[in-house]
Amino acid sequence: MDNSTEAGEAAATVAGPAGGVRATPPVSLSPSRASDFMQCPLLYRFRVIDKLPEKPSPAATRGTLVHAVLERLFDAPAAERTAPRAKSLVPGQWDRLKESKPELAELFKDSDERTAGDQLAQWLTEAEALVERWFTLEDPTRLEPAERELFVEASLDSGLKLRGIIDRVDVAPSGEVRIVDYKTGKAPRAEYADGALFQMKFYALVVWRLKGVIPRRLQLVYLGSGDVLTYDPVMADLERVERKLHTLWEAIREATETGEWRPRPSKLCGWCDHQAVCPEFGGTPPPYPLQIRPPRPAGDAQGTMGPV
Repeated sequence: MDNSTEAGEAAATVAGPAGGVRATPPVSLSPSRASDFMQCPLLYRFRVIDKLPEKPSPAATRGTLVHAVLERLFDAPAAERTAPRAKSLVPGQWDRLKESKPELAELFKDSDERTAGDQLAQWLTEAEALVERWFTLEDPTRLEPAERELFVEASLDSGLKLRGIIDRVDVAPSGEVRIVDYKTGKAPRAEYADGALFQMKFYALVVWRLKGVIPRRLQLVYLGSGDVLTYDPVMADLERVERKLHTLWEAIREATETGEWRPRPSKLCGWCDHQAVCPEFGGTPPPYPLQIRPPRPAGDAQGTMGPV
């Protein structure tokens, strides 16, 4: 699980160019924000630089709820980690989630009171079904995670800071490490597996740089389709990811300094909350809140990083 707010996406707060406006240029990278930039640099700007609000998504919120339930289940003794107990945790964790994020009260606000109530009931039933399916994929009575919802942060030799939150870390008696991530959607087709593993390789790189140990296994548990995707990384994998992240960060830094955040249209645009301010949909982005680097003198220009 990698949500930028949960991963504590670090930023250096500075005075902006417009009379006391505060802006936060990025100083670290998480898997979700790296994916944002690769998907659409302008989306990255809207989320990280402008911090534009986004409507709560039923699907994403359900994922957060299911993650919370699976985390809390391990508080119980092994023998009590049953499907009925896990399902019984859903209402309480939903209440806690609403307390921490009051905006979730608007999740079904577009419906009348009765319809909204029916939608919420159905939504909670779907969350319970995802929790129950997990028991067909893993046996929590045989697991004792070393870490749950583990915040990790590491600085590479270049100074680039990587951070994120790992759903679960298992450590075998032999010392071998397994990184596990829960996904409430469906497993991707084979041709998209590399993209799905990017987040996990990112985490493996952070663990390697922090502990000097390459995780033995990366495991994605897809509750939406009942699939488990595993991958055993090697050093060459993580070195490639590190090089890719350096290139990506240089592109982000260049865009931050120049203010040139170009949209990259795709099928995913249909789910974007920022169409009203996107040039691809006739919108105008808000004024850029950071200082823009003066143009370099002729003959001193450096090439701008291309797409990663």
